[in-house]
Amino acid sequence: MSTPRLRVFSGRSEPPSGSLTPGYWRRHRYLLATIGLTPVLAAIYYIGYLLRFEGQLDASAGHCFAATVAWVVTAKLAWFAACRVCRGWRRSVAFYDLVILLKAATGGLLTLVVIAHFVVTLPAIPRSVLVIDWGTTIVLFGGARALLRGVRETGWSLLGRGERVPALIVGISEMGESALRAIRRGGAPAYRVVGFIDADPSLVGTQIEGVPVLGTLEQTRQIAEQHGVEQVLVVQGKLNGPQWRALMDDARESSFELRVLPTFQQLISGSVTIQPRAVAIEDLLQREPVELDISQIRHWIDHRVILVTGSAGSIGSEICRQLLQFSPKRLILLDRAETGQFFLERELRQLGSRAKIEVCLADVLNEPRMHRILAVHRPDVIFHAAAYKHVPLMESHPEEAVRNIVLTTRRLADLAMEHHTQSFVMISTDKAVNPTSVMGTCKRVAELYVQSLTGRSACRFVTVRFGNVLDSAGSVVQLFRQQIAAGGPVTVTDPNIERFFMTIPEAARLVIQAGAIGESGQILVLDMGDPVRIVDLAEDMIRLSGLRVGEDISIEFVGLRPGEKLYEELHIPGETQLPTCHPKIILADHKPADYARIVEFIDELDRLAVKNPEVLVAQLAAIVPEYSRKAADRPIRRRAAA
Repeated sequence: MSTPRLRVFSGRSEPPSGSLTPGYWRRHRYLLATIGLTPVLAAIYYIGYLLRFEGQLDASAGHCFAATVAWVVTAKLAWFAACRVCRGWRRSVAFYDLVILLKAATGGLLTLVVIAHFVVTLPAIPRSVLVIDWGTTIVLFGGARALLRGVRETGWSLLGRGERVPALIVGISEMGESALRAIRRGGAPAYRVVGFIDADPSLVGTQIEGVPVLGTLEQTRQIAEQHGVEQVLVVQGKLNGPQWRALMDDARESSFELRVLPTFQQLISGSVTIQPRAVAIEDLLQREPVELDISQIRHWIDHRVILVTGSAGSIGSEICRQLLQFSPKRLILLDRAETGQFFLERELRQLGSRAKIEVCLADVLNEPRMHRILAVHRPDVIFHAAAYKHVPLMESHPEEAVRNIVLTTRRLADLAMEHHTQSFVMISTDKAVNPTSVMGTCKRVAELYVQSLTGRSACRFVTVRFGNVLDSAGSVVQLFRQQIAAGGPVTVTDPNIERFFMTIPEAARLVIQAGAIGESGQILVLDMGDPVRIVDLAEDMIRLSGLRVGEDISIEFVGLRPGEKLYEELHIPGETQLPTCHPKIILADHKPADYARIVEFIDELDRLAVKNPEVLVAQLAAIVPEYSRKAADRPIRRRAAA
């Protein structure tokens, strides 16, 4: 007998025709599993007769069962296969799975009734048997799935209870419940969740998937000590700053460790492995999540060409990341920082967006180069984020501040009008309000120019003003981090100095939202929340590093730097604060500057920056009367943006 020959295709040997390969079984395993339920479904049907006749089946009942069992099982198998009841048994049972089971059982019952009345002549099946069969099918299969879930989620607890870290989860929410389920389903999870903690006292005593709610946030320390808790797990974004600080104080005085769990979005992104991280400074400054009007932004951004200047910077790069969550036709990254552009392009291309990404190395002040870029790409929307930002450096180089902030903004805005750009969004700063620095004054001049363009073209000019961005390049957080790593001291300019802060993603999202809702000539102010004392920020960072303030790391006060003031403001005197359609964006209503006058002033700044930079500061003061180098010492009425 000859040996069967194997055919070779694409380097793989194929088995003889007609053989059942492992791939065949994988493709048909659910169908085979459904067919394998035949004896189970027959047994359920038989149980219905036993219950109906109290275990005493006479000849008539036995004949009825024998004559109809094949039809009953076939009808149920057909519906089980159509509804794919046997799929998904590896995951947790949910209400949706029970609905599918109910649909399959009911469909099988109705199909049998139709067959018995219109297709073939069958013995009359007692209605109570059909009802018992229907209910037993649902209870048995639903219970089996629930039991499988329980074994899967508690099996490791029974086998290795002592090796798992006892933990509490802070926050009863969809995110907290998802974290609990992810911990339970993680194979050999590292945690044993002993209970929940929540700020709402009315929830104490209830249970979440069998895990009790043990107490409130104020009782965390007592509960942790009572149950031997080693880690308290907090879902990212659940607590605000004061609540985080209170928990940190409890952790220092007790023996538990604070850890941060992923967000709900991170949990559903595909990873079910819980990897808590240490508490970060962003957690301590946490505010309510920013809710965006997605439909409004999509209407503005989708299928349009977007250009972002300063794309390699902290805000510019984050705006690019946020924009790619929508569907722009093309995203133009414009910056003169070669290395930053290189790494940003690599990162953005890995996000999987369908938008075309173009990288442009250019200086906005290079007018011929910018003409060519705008002529080739024809941007519909420009986000102008390019600018110098370090106050002390600009005090020493006012001519560079004028060139990089004022002249750059003017020339780019003029080019936007010339090339028929639809929207121009300029990013400003709270340092432009009652400025005490060259940088802040230059930003105010740029605001005045952009606002003066209202009605001069179809382009919609919007200015967005906000405060400091947490952990941006060269920020105070990065400076403190370096000083702590070096063993201190941490230097703070003044014990009373305060700043408004928001996270980089929060700022970028609100900039995009403001650009979508703003009208031409408007200055929109982002809600920065309450100001933060810089000395408190320094103390928080020292504690987050596991060190003690004044013992391991000291804090030194070194005095205000040139151009700095104790308090930042978000509104200029004379501006009327008006609400917008977004709760975290406020309109700073102010009469626009006279275009001809502001152009004359900026032309003089341009001339002085080249020929006579030493008198630039006086010219800036002429344009912005509220500019005062002594303003840092005057009392200021602090106002939040909301």
